[in-house]
Amino acid sequence: MPPRPVPQLEQINAEVFTLTYGSIVRQLIEDFEDLDEVNKQLEQMGYNIGVRLVDEFLAKAKMGRCSSFREAAEVVGRQALPMFLNVSANVTNWNADGTECSLVLTDNPLADFVELPEEYRGELRYSGMLCGVIRGALEMVNMDVEARFVQDVLRGDEVYEIRLKLKEHRAEAFPFTDDD
Repeated sequence: MPPRPVPQLEQINAEVFTLTYGSIVRQLIEDFEDLDEVNKQLEQMGYNIGVRLVDEFLAKAKMGRCSSFREAAEVVGRQALPMFLNVSANVTNWNADGTECSLVLTDNPLADFVELPEEYRGELRYSGMLCGVIRGALEMVNMDVEARFVQDVLRGDEVYEIRLKLKEHRAEAFPFTDDD
């Protein structure tokens, strides 16, 4: 019997995703009533997505390992974000030792059609899921990072800026040896 063709995955319409995301945020606000907890939930959801998304990215991008945090940040900004969100990011504001940088996004599709009520502008990290996705994906390639929005147009800033900080770059460990 010949192999069955692999079904093509349909791309979700960006506007549908944006509206769905807004509904998720709204529901979390209703469920938890504490914006700190909502922020944690959004970041955790993103982290779970990032952990799973990195395999798809590596398979589609057909690229080798990133040898440094600098290289990984460039890949996130110039390849991963455009691949999954159709948004690119400039990687800027590196610190002297190369362990911190900023991703300045050209756009943020999660924030399309969104106006935050005044009571949420101070504490709600509306697009916090993006930080979780980046953190989860980089953790899967042995980079423990902190990711947080430092500027957000929804909060009155000029740009969307995510600050990345490398906490640890672990060596790849294999659970077996050649002697096993």
